[in-house]
Amino acid sequence: MILTGDYHTHTKYSDGKNTVEENVAAAAARGLKEVAITEHGYAHWLQGISPKKTEEYVRRIRKAGENGGVRVLAGLECDLLGVSGKVDLTPEQYGFFDIFLMGMHVPVHYEHLRDYRFGWLSMPRKILHIPPSKSLVRYTTRAFVNAVEKNPVDIVTHLNYLCDTDVEEVAKCCRDCGTYLEISSKKGHFTDEELEKAAATGVRFVIDSDAHSAARVGDLKRAEKQILRVGIPPEQIDNIGGRLPNFRFAEYKKHL
Repeated sequence: MILTGDYHTHTKYSDGKNTVEENVAAAAARGLKEVAITEHGYAHWLQGISPKKTEEYVRRIRKAGENGGVRVLAGLECDLLGVSGKVDLTPEQYGFFDIFLMGMHVPVHYEHLRDYRFGWLSMPRKILHIPPSKSLVRYTTRAFVNAVEKNPVDIVTHLNYLCDTDVEEVAKCCRDCGTYLEISSKKGHFTDEELEKAAATGVRFVIDSDAHSAARVGDLKRAEKQILRVGIPPEQIDNIGGRLPNFRFAEYKKHL
């Protein structure tokens, strides 16, 4: 498989090791057509980008993209904040960004006290391989579905990493809303069975590196192994073989 675009990378603006310019240079060196810089969202109290740095962050990304060779997108990996579907990117901030990623992270300021069960109940269960309760799975699934339905999310990142959802239900929602499911080359987030069930819904996928260093930008090795093992059709993955995804956020902004 040859990756066309990598839409999930981090820099020193959150918890990455390298600069925007170094990530972009790495993407160009690997022959990518597109790369996105996608720092953790504002509600992530350990590694999120500061709202005060948004303009500087986006300006630096734009400048890095002027050198040519690779298209550079400014984005955020936003945080899921509650069962209501709230995330930490509001319409007032949409104008800054080109791409809208969303995932579940543990150290964030959730919307309500009951929403802390996403991470603080799910994470230890996941680490200790303790099956989650059915009610927790339903709750987390509803949160993801509400977020995708209520926000123009381009990519749901590393679904089921440190949390548990009904993957089929989230995949169906993503399929119907035009949102991609990420197959991460950094995190083992789907079991083979979960990935197979998701693919059976007809949802579209992207492979992302979730690179936290320039050396890993464009890396797809881990994801590729699982895709081949499970037998996901290559034509269901929209950022390989010269293809580029059709992202809903860009289309949504045309009508603002």
